[in-house]
Amino acid sequence: MKPSEPKILLHIEGLAVLLTACVAYHELGASWGKFAALFLVPDISMLGYLLGKKIGAHAYNLVHTYFAPFLLWAFGYFGNHPTLLPLCVIWIAHIGCDRFIGYGLKYSTDFKTTHFSRV
Repeated sequence: MKPSEPKILLHIEGLAVLLTACVAYHELGASWGKFAALFLVPDISMLGYLLGKKIGAHAYNLVHTYFAPFLLWAFGYFGNHPTLLPLCVIWIAHIGCDRFIGYGLKYSTDFKTTHFSRV
């Protein structure tokens, strides 16, 4: 596999997001214990698969795109709720980590079929 192939670039991008989120979290001065405790919370969305592949993929993708934490960040920042900002960074770090290790957005055909191809 060549380093310029899209799959490799997506992994590198995920690592960059994860590292940047960790630096941002450090700059916020928030608790690393909270980071560890909440890091896997977005994966609760996989419970949607108990209701079928289509609902599972939709639930997973809704929680594993950057749009949702961005909305929470905007609400926290512009609504003067600074306690929400560390949660956004943890969420973004989780998504970056997933991309780095190869978990991508899901297709409704199968849990293992992602925008990276097959997991």
